[in-house]
Amino acid sequence: MSSYQSDLLRVLEERGYIHQVTDAEGLDSLATKGVVPGYIGFDATAPSLHVGSLVQIMMLRRLQQSGHKPIVVMGGGTTKVGDPSGKDESRKMLTDADIDANIAGIRKVFERLLTFGDGPTDAVMVNNDEWLSQLGYIELLRDVGPHFTINRMLTFDSVKLRLDREQPLTFLEFNYMILQAYDYRELAQRYDCRLQMGGSDQWGNIVNGMELARRMDGTDLFGLTTPLLTTADGAKMGKTASGAIWLNEEQLPNYDFWQYWRNADDRDVGRFLRLFTDLSLDEIARLEQLEGAEINHAKTVLANEVTRLVRGEEAAKLAEKTAAETFAGGGAGADLPTLEVGAEGMRIGAALTALGFTASNGEAKRKLAEGAVKIDGETVSDPGFLVEVAEGAESKLSLGKKKHAILRR
Repeated sequence: MSSYQSDLLRVLEERGYIHQVTDAEGLDSLATKGVVPGYIGFDATAPSLHVGSLVQIMMLRRLQQSGHKPIVVMGGGTTKVGDPSGKDESRKMLTDADIDANIAGIRKVFERLLTFGDGPTDAVMVNNDEWLSQLGYIELLRDVGPHFTINRMLTFDSVKLRLDREQPLTFLEFNYMILQAYDYRELAQRYDCRLQMGGSDQWGNIVNGMELARRMDGTDLFGLTTPLLTTADGAKMGKTASGAIWLNEEQLPNYDFWQYWRNADDRDVGRFLRLFTDLSLDEIARLEQLEGAEINHAKTVLANEVTRLVRGEEAAKLAEKTAAETFAGGGAGADLPTLEVGAEGMRIGAALTALGFTASNGEAKRKLAEGAVKIDGETVSDPGFLVEVAEGAESKLSLGKKKHAILRR
């Protein structure tokens, strides 16, 4: 049984979202008395977020489900600076037009998972460029600068790790934590925002913002972070050999998104169901008890539920149907990724790499040598094999039991 009184912290604890809270008792008390506006920031470095951001998006959903107000902060301003957390190198500079286009792409997933509007618990999306770009440099130095010491800034992991590895950290990036702290103070003033949430790597940045608001305005704010999310085999969530698992369909087909969840490690199924679906805890407890071949049913439920939330009902149904046709019937489902093959044909290794099934021609050669590659059910082992498709026809290319694609001309 949870020791928390508020629905918000009870739900977050029961589903496995909580790593650290700055003042759990104070936040719990606040959340029982009325609506708590809370925010998470997302930088706009690409036209879609990937699965690594989904736990944060789901936290905003839980906030709203518990009767509170989610504030989605798009980092139009901070994207111009670059968060050094977990990075080995400086971020490439984007134009204002690039950033605006990325924000428009990212908004789609939030519109599926949150209810936006003008009501007390309706979500709002704001762009921190609104206030950050208005700041005068001297004004920022005078008003905010005295509340930060270089000594303390050097102790933050985001800075320390880069310096320990003797990788350059620009003065531009060094300022990121000051801007993020300023965001929290600004949101507290504009929206009465009392809670900032984020991944465990954001703890220092969150505490910075709380301290800045307390010193400048005497405001009491709260922070909450999630555990670092890795899969059971230790890999970072959302990264695979064939690339990032993007949340938007334009960056990753629905079938591939569905298949990522269907291929989850047995040990991750219960945890992922709690974090990424709205299924009841009783139902999740039942599903995670399944063993042997039956665990595959739980994985299908996981894939369907996450795909339905992120991509929509139709995408989930079609992806499951495609999987059933591909695996059970040996056919080729309508939702499989496709690759156009010209009249001159294409080398088998190039086809595998173009589809993202292998990361390089070297990996493609290894898979061919292992006998893992098939075209229309026939094993292909020759790396020099030329894939040819008759005009108007199609073939099915498979790598192992789980990766399939249609080759067309």
